Parts: sequence; C-alpha cells; structure tokens
Amino acid sequence: MKELYKKVYLNIKFDNMKRLILLFAIVFAFNFVNAQISKTAYIAPTTQTRQATYCNPINLDYGFCPIPNFVQNGKHRATADPVIAVYDNKYFLFSTNQWGYWWSEDMKDWKFLPHQFLRPWNKVYDELCAPATLVMGDSLFVIGSTYEKNFTLWYSTNPTKNEWKVAVDSFKVGAWDPGMFLDDDNRLYIYHGSSNLYPIYGQELDRKTFEPITEKKPMIHLVDSIHGWERFGEHQDNTFLKPFMEGAWMNKHNGKYYLQYGAPGTEFSGYGDGVYLSDKPLGPFTYQKHNPFSYKPGGFARGAGHGATYKDVYQNWWHISTIAISVKNNFERRLGIWPAQIDQEGVMYTNTSYGDYPHYLPTKNANHDSSLFTGWMLLNYNKPVQVSSTLSAFTANNAVDENLKTYWSAISGNKGEWIQSDLGKISTIQAIQINYADEGSDLMGKYTDIYHQYQVYASNDAKTWTLIIDKSKNKTDVPHDYVVLPKPIQARYIKMVNIHMPSAKFAISGLRVFGKGQGENPGAVQNFVPLRGDSERRNAWLKWAVNPNATGYHIYFGSDPNKLYNSVLVYGVSEYYVTALEKDQPYYFQIEAFNENGIGPRTEVKKAD
Repeated sequence: MKELYKKVYLNIKFDNMKRLILLFAIVFAFNFVNAQISKTAYIAPTTQTRQATYCNPINLDYGFCPIPNFVQNGKHRATADPVIAVYDNKYFLFSTNQWGYWWSEDMKDWKFLPHQFLRPWNKVYDELCAPATLVMGDSLFVIGSTYEKNFTLWYSTNPTKNEWKVAVDSFKVGAWDPGMFLDDDNRLYIYHGSSNLYPIYGQELDRKTFEPITEKKPMIHLVDSIHGWERFGEHQDNTFLKPFMEGAWMNKHNGKYYLQYGAPGTEFSGYGDGVYLSDKPLGPFTYQKHNPFSYKPGGFARGAGHGATYKDVYQNWWHISTIAISVKNNFERRLGIWPAQIDQEGVMYTNTSYGDYPHYLPTKNANHDSSLFTGWMLLNYNKPVQVSSTLSAFTANNAVDENLKTYWSAISGNKGEWIQSDLGKISTIQAIQINYADEGSDLMGKYTDIYHQYQVYASNDAKTWTLIIDKSKNKTDVPHDYVVLPKPIQARYIKMVNIHMPSAKFAISGLRVFGKGQGENPGAVQNFVPLRGDSERRNAWLKWAVNPNATGYHIYFGSDPNKLYNSVLVYGVSEYYVTALEKDQPYYFQIEAFNENGIGPRTEVKKAD
C-alpha cells in the first residue's frame, strides 16, 4: 500500500485539484477491492496456532514400490514394518523400501532424507526392508532384514544431517524382521523371524563387536488353534496359507520384558500385534491375557500389525504399525501411530478407538489411559457427491464410503478436475483429510521432487464459495494430506479442485471432513446381545437394534470387564462377527452409536462366556 501511495503522490501536483480527486479515487477503489477479497477468499495460513493433531494414515511421502512375483503388480505406493527411534529428543522413522528415512521434532511434520543403506556386495532387495534401530551410547544404529552374513550395520551421531558410518561391515546374525534391545545392564539382544512355519528367535550379541554370543533360541510361536486373531485370512478362516509370525520387538517396563510380534498376514484388516511377557530377556515367555494388544480391523484405515512400541520425549507410550490396503498389490500398505499404554497391572495395550479420526498430539505427559480423541466427527460419510468426471467404475461415492481400498477417479489428472461433497446441513468444520489413490501412476521408486497442488472451497448454498485451503503453490508430496483450519468454519458444501498431480489421474480414496454437526448425538444402542456358542469359541456374534440416527457404531471388548482395550468401528450395520477371541476365556462387550453430531452413551457391559 505504501508503494501505491508513493507512486501516485510523485505524479501529482498539489495545485491540480483533479489529480487530488484521482488520488482519492484510486485509494478508495484499492481498499474496496481488498475488502471484497477478504470477504470472499479466506486463505488459511501455513502455521497452526491450535494444539497439534494428527490423523491416520499419517501423511508421509511414501515411495512407489512394485514388488515382483505377486499378484496385481501395479505400481503403487507402499511401506510397512515401521520403527520410530527417539534420539536426541527427535523422532526417526524407518520402514520398508523407502530409499531413506524420515525425522521429526513433533511426530506431526516429517522430513525425508534419502539414503542408500545397502551396499553393492550385500544388496538383497532394492532397499532397506523391515529395519531395526538401536539407540546406544551417543549413536543411532540401523540395519535391515537379511539372511545373508555380510549385511552392513550403520550408525550415526548426526542423523538429521544424514551422516552415517559403518559400525559393522558384515553383521553375522542374518536376521529377518530384526528387533534390537539394550537392557538396563547394557547387555544387547536381538529378536527376529518372519515365517508361517518357524518361531520368533532371540539371542544375545556382543555390544561392542555385534557378534553373536549365544546361538539363536526359539522364543514364541503361533497357537492359532487357541488365539483366534492369529488365524490367517481376511475373516480369520485360515484359507490359502498358514498364519505368519513376524516383526519382533522388545520393550521393558517395571522389570518385565514385553516381546511383541505381528500376525497373521500383512494383507488383512485383522493384522495385529501380540505380546508375551517374561522376567528374563530370553524367556521363558508367557502369553498376555489381553491380546492382540494392537488391533484395528474396522473403519477407514484398517490393520495395526508389525510395529514398534516407543516412548515420546514426554514419556508417553506409542505404537507405530502397518495399515493394509492391498488393492494394486498384496503389499500396498501405509503407516499409523496409536497411543499405547502399560496399565497398573502391567498389561500392554494400544488405543485404536476412533483411531483414524483426528487425535491430539500431547505437549506433555498425557496419560494414555485417557483418550486423546479430539471429538471431531466425520461429517460426510456416504453423503451426496458431485464430480467433474468419472473414470470407469471408480464412482464418486467411493470417496466418502470410509474404505481405503475403494476410490473415485476422474478421467484425467488435469487442472480443473474437481470433487464436491454435500454435508447435508451446515456444520462446524475443523479439519479435512485428503487421501489420494494414485490411479494409473507410472512412477516407480522414491521421488523427492513430486508434489500435489489443489484448493478447497466451502459454501452454504453451492453457489457462493470461499477459499479455505490454498495448496496452489505447494511443492511437497502429500498423499494423505491432513489440514487443520486455523479456526472452525460453518459450511454445508466442500469442493476440492485439482491443480497439479504427481502423475496419472486425479483420484481420491477418502475426502474426509471432520468437525461437528448442529444436531443431537444418536443416543444409546438398544438390544445389544453378544452370542458365543460351543462350536467355535474363538468367535462371537454381536447383534443390536438399528439406531436410525446413527452413522455407525463403536464396539469395545476384552477379557476383563474393566479392560475393554480392543475395539472395532463399523458403519451402517446392526451385527458384527468378532473373530479375535481367545478360545479358553470369557469376554466382555460394550457398544456405542455415533453420528456427525457426537457419540451416544455406551451400553452396559455384556458378558459372553
């Protein structure tokens, strides 16, 4: 504005009244236009002033990884088998086949650093697979999976600068899906294994040379005849293959050792993590009564297996794990982070309740016995959708059906393709998550120069639109972009307009709008009954009366009426088959209904012997 005044002023002679009038006219016009722009186009700032939140799947620039010799070899984004190491009060995330790693200061914004950890003489796969990390002394160590004897173990004292050195040129253990653990007495152990035949093994290593001190010893194995969740298949029906045991991880708490493992298969919604306990690092181990301790078979992002448990800088427990998609390829996967806890009786569990809705990131010790759920509800589940174009059977409502496996696709990735979601009523909007589907992508490998650009508009009548998110100048890859508005807005319609795609079509697997509606929550669920027969004790059939005001239902269950640590979220049904039960123990269940306005009260706890 000062420059405008200056330019006009220098060309005006004060004895010329006409030019003075012209000056005032220009200034008035300039201010009027500014006022109109501020009314009709609010652009969200890039910084957030509210407490930080996150939404699963976490928004990382996942690489494109076709895997040969498996069905559906389409090019696709994928990673899995994650571990987060806390080093120097920062978070370092390593996972399968990413040609590098991420780091963060807050678990919200992640920076990718490209690095080739495999050397020419030990290159088994294209990149680091199912890695393990270890913080020891002043160093962060990392190694991938291998059955070879010449794999390199790396270390860094400055990992934010991508500075790595060789700790051991030839790591002789030859461990697949390794997990390293340094005990309080500075003795070092490794746990490993990935098989539907062999168990998880453990052995001690020399902490200076990393040579094995002991032979590998069987630690734990699957018993799917008793543990229902360990059965293979999408419905735990043991079809096709025997279940897999993999992803060993160890934590210690109050003198107890928690040996964790993933099962039964990474492709499935029931992919979870179990845990065994012992008083000694190499056992014997006892199966925890509450298992799986990490489990998320329902909702938008399904699966919570093969992960790692860690404490943040505030000493809050967390669990990071694998989310299944398995559409373009069996191993098309993403990552999720979940609040975890070890209760007063030593039971380890992970809270995945509403786990793909927005949750707060704590800024202090948060006590994960209490939920960090924001209470922002999904506003557009199965609501009307309009689009600019449709490719084949990838229809519009696939973008709002709360299924990460399905998606809408436009016929092109051109600028101007759009998708519009009707919330049904004017609602309070807090945040939006945009999940891209990469339909028809021809990319392969890791890219640090690809990006998405788009704009999101809001309206009350689908005629007059206000810009609420402007990513028109974005230069980052955001396949699961999650944007919290600087302050809540009131709107009924949301419209997303494509500007630039990294490749292929403009395709969305989830345009998810979060906030609160203006009505009442759905109230209590009626006639909730858990049924469990004698023929198959690992299953239970849950039934309830349809609540006409509900969007969906959240079921809680566990082997103790005071520890309903497992949960499942379902939409638009009035029954559910739980297939994750222990054969020889009773179970307890509760259910609550929810909609865009909030969550109704839970029913009383029901026992199923």
